[in-house]
Amino acid sequence: MNKTELVASIAEKAGIKKTEAEKALKAFEETVTAALVAGDEVRLVGFGTFAVKAREARTGVNPRTNETIQIAASKAPKFKAGKALKDAVNA
Repeated sequence: MNKTELVASIAEKAGIKKTEAEKALKAFEETVTAALVAGDEVRLVGFGTFAVKAREARTGVNPRTNETIQIAASKAPKFKAGKALKDAVNA
């Protein structure tokens, strides 16, 4: 499912126009992004948790040249599925 299909599905299930559903989805994306940038978690009980995971600097290997390289520390967004979502997928 791509973004257009998701917007259409949201609009149909919520009984709203596609433009309103697209605004709601964009607001959700912006809100989650702002919370993660601020270092907060977003918990949706039953669905899952959006959080930021810190990755430490480490040494890696370039597979083409077998040369050792330094990989800088970074942060990455992560999503942990909630129990209800896991149960729905496994049913």
